[in-house]
Amino acid sequence: MTRTLGEPVDIAPGHDRRHVILGICALSLLVVGIDSTGVNLALPDISRQLGAADAQLQWVVDAYTLVLAGGLMLGGSMGDRFGRRRVFTTGLVVFGLGSLLCSLAPNADLLIASRAAQAIGGCMLNPVAMAIITNTFREPRERAKAIGIWGAVFGLSMALGPVVGGALIAAVDWRAIFWLNLPVVVLAMALTARFVPESRADRVRRFDPAGQLLVVVFLTSLVFGIIEGRRLGWTSAAIIGCFAVAAVALATLVVVESRVCEPLIDPRFFRSVTFSGAVVSAVLAFCAMGGFLFLTSVYLQNTRELSALHAGLMTLPMALVMAVCAPISGRLVAARGARLPTLIGGLATALAGLLLVRLAADTLWAYLIASYMIFGLGAGLLNAPITNSAVAGMPRSQAGVAAAIASTSRQVGTSLGVAILPAVTYAGLGAAHGDFARASRPAWAITAVIGVVLAAVALVIGSRWAVRSQGKVAALFD
Repeated sequence: MTRTLGEPVDIAPGHDRRHVILGICALSLLVVGIDSTGVNLALPDISRQLGAADAQLQWVVDAYTLVLAGGLMLGGSMGDRFGRRRVFTTGLVVFGLGSLLCSLAPNADLLIASRAAQAIGGCMLNPVAMAIITNTFREPRERAKAIGIWGAVFGLSMALGPVVGGALIAAVDWRAIFWLNLPVVVLAMALTARFVPESRADRVRRFDPAGQLLVVVFLTSLVFGIIEGRRLGWTSAAIIGCFAVAAVALATLVVVESRVCEPLIDPRFFRSVTFSGAVVSAVLAFCAMGGFLFLTSVYLQNTRELSALHAGLMTLPMALVMAVCAPISGRLVAARGARLPTLIGGLATALAGLLLVRLAADTLWAYLIASYMIFGLGAGLLNAPITNSAVAGMPRSQAGVAAAIASTSRQVGTSLGVAILPAVTYAGLGAAHGDFARASRPAWAITAVIGVVLAAVALVIGSRWAVRSQGKVAALFD
């Protein structure tokens, strides 16, 4: 009997098609990665052309990551319910339309709004793509290798983003970064329709509107308070109110999710030490990454007066190291577990932060490149063990949800990094007499501390205690 185009499929595709599907899913990650890196490089030009203030530049990045963080779980749930191929294709369409709106934005406020629209499409891409990969590669070792390739594509997008984005800004305009997304989206849509079979979850989870709303309120109020604190005053009623709302929303979320039959974020997951370690690692690692990209782009173009293209070329060695280390990390996870790559990644992040604490307006280029490459080593090694640790020991029925929470944690980390590290830097500009490099040193010290904490987490997630907790959590769902 011939399968119709929309008929659900719940069997693993053949060997050749599996890798084609992995490539199609990776393509969605590639376009998102290039876009995010290019936007960071475009910040100085956006500031000059649209008259954007420092806080607005932070919102250009965080409008995307905040919406993504708040909607990833919902996007994954929609894929399980309505069909992963259908939702994935819809996400591509929305992401493409959002990119078009970004390219047409006449001012900073509309650009920020268009970035949020872009992120609505992004909510339907990454978690659904990961669910497709998880459903396609079912053997644990093959799944770990596939996740390693997924991580390598992230590194590749980081490598291509600075060069492609910088070249487009130099040759055309910062708006061309968003134009680039359009043909890639069309190609991904065509390949998805041709090769990706429709699939749904064996058992569809119920929507949790209360949990979804509380997550959005918590993240938005927290990040708004951090970004706008310098402008409105840290002791102003508005900022204190934001932090109070965030605290109440988080406390309410914990209570609500413990009483819902099918919560958005199941508190039982956090009884797994490995899963909790993955969430902490994701938040910390991507906090460092988000802050690094923002601060480096501003430093290279404003302080060192490089063009967007030359700034992109300066970060290329870091991105190439990420691309090389990501598949190595996947193989290490498959062979020896998540502890070793997480430990090395954390130590590398700490070392890079310590090196950049000495940053000055005339730091030697060789010193900068070495520091960036060490940071790339840490970032490249951390991505694969985060996802693998999140799904380790989870029943197959819960693996997609666990992976979605890990993806959400990455975006939460990026949002916090773009909010906290630049806020620390801008707050120190007065004491540093306008010297951006000097003002950024406390932010790099925070990055070093993040690396030390990541190394400590690595020691915990590989312990016998952590392994025992996996079995106990799996038994709860059985």
